[in-house]
Amino acid sequence: MEKIKKRMGLPNASEDLSSEMEVDAFRRLFPLRYFERHLAESIRPDGRPLMKARETSIFLGAVASANGSALVKIGSTTMLTAIKMEVMTPSLESPDEGCIAIDFHMPPICSPIVRPGRPAEASPVVSKQLSDTISSSKMIDLKELSLVSGKAAWMAYLDVYCLDADGALFDAALLSAVAALSHLQIPAVAMNDDGRIIIMSDEEGQKQEPVNKEKRKLTLKSILFSLTCILHKNYILVDPTSEEESIMETHVTIVLDTSGQLISFYKPGGSVLAYTAAIQDCVAISRQRVQELKSILENSAMEVE
Repeated sequence: MEKIKKRMGLPNASEDLSSEMEVDAFRRLFPLRYFERHLAESIRPDGRPLMKARETSIFLGAVASANGSALVKIGSTTMLTAIKMEVMTPSLESPDEGCIAIDFHMPPICSPIVRPGRPAEASPVVSKQLSDTISSSKMIDLKELSLVSGKAAWMAYLDVYCLDADGALFDAALLSAVAALSHLQIPAVAMNDDGRIIIMSDEEGQKQEPVNKEKRKLTLKSILFSLTCILHKNYILVDPTSEEESIMETHVTIVLDTSGQLISFYKPGGSVLAYTAAIQDCVAISRQRVQELKSILENSAMEVE
């Protein structure tokens, strides 16, 4: 390298720049070795300790036209959830229950690897994981979405949009969905002269027979949070970036409720076995993260203007 610098006539003042270029080249050519050199010092390239999650923020009411919405940032990973409520006819099997439909979207703007016209591979995986987690946890009582038994109930459409995909997508998506559900205002509805349920505007409130007289919050039976951890050799890295996920492929996702109860455990594969001790460590770390996220959500009363 010294011969190259002399040949190029680089002055001494450019040594720092040259050093940065060498580090960047080493990072691109040997990414795993680059990361392992940091791990040996119990630190990551972005300066975080191995067990520290990225800075997290929640903003409620990000979409004014939605019935509930939230914008979440975990590091650079950014998720926007918007909920729209519509009146539907309940199924014969569940005449006293409403429904929830969850879709996860990854538009091309979220990542260089997502191409226009080609759905991202992660999109259906995260979408199913979200649906399975929320439905199996029973965090929402679907009977609370009933309006008139056998005739009318609420359909809640949850659309989660990934605006920046920089790792731990499920964690950010779940946090965004839970925050939007906590912000949700179920509209007031009335029955018109034809016996149909309609959503009331403020002006119509005095003219129709009310079914529920005013907007109301949805009761959440439990609040769910998740944490994704990378397992690499004897190391555990929490809240990975997309670069870390691409280099160290074994990761696990722990979902807990606010009481610390394990709701689900997800390991999509990877070369590292999920030993009991490692999983116990991940769960313990997740319990600490849950308390942190709970505090952030409770303090996120400030809505986006």
